[in-house]
Amino acid sequence: MTVSARRPGPYLVVGLGNPGPKYAATRHNIGQMVLDHLAAAVGGRFAAARRAQAVVLEGRLGLPGADARVVLAKTTTFMNVSGGPVKALSTYYDIPPERIVAVHDEVDIPFDAVRLKSGGGEGGHNGLRDITKALGTKDYLRVRVGVGRPAGGRDTADHVLAPFSTTERKSLELLVSDAADAVESVILEGLTAAQQRFHSREVR
Repeated sequence: MTVSARRPGPYLVVGLGNPGPKYAATRHNIGQMVLDHLAAAVGGRFAAARRAQAVVLEGRLGLPGADARVVLAKTTTFMNVSGGPVKALSTYYDIPPERIVAVHDEVDIPFDAVRLKSGGGEGGHNGLRDITKALGTKDYLRVRVGVGRPAGGRDTADHVLAPFSTTERKSLELLVSDAADAVESVILEGLTAAQQRFHSREVR
């Protein structure tokens, strides 16, 4: 009698942002925009999570036979306290840090670029810092969506809490799509292959 191999557990993909319509279209919420794009690919609607301040959607990413189970989640707390919901979801679904993907805005990357990494510093990103504190490790995956640094000495906090510029909005949909593809790539192909694919792209 053959025993079938146990299918790997799901990935937890978390889109970071702030709650409410006031922040929905801001640079700081691009992680949640990416999750909405992924939700359309998975099919279904987000619903309130059990035991976590988040909305979730369970499904599969990829083609049948080469797909992966995912729990898509958007936190419903403010960015600076993202750690609690991520920890609660990882505990509820029994997902280890190495299978957690945080999707977030990144001012140290030019607008229109996507970069991926595992571990490392938080670069002053308070949402990531809180996740690291809650998980007790930096060793989770990050899909870093470039929003660029503010021009003319503008305050960084004001920059990320503001909507995208008219020029940026012309290519925002494509950037969100690229970031969603990066999430799928890092889950299905692995970090190194995904980095080779996305880090070689020039900023449009």
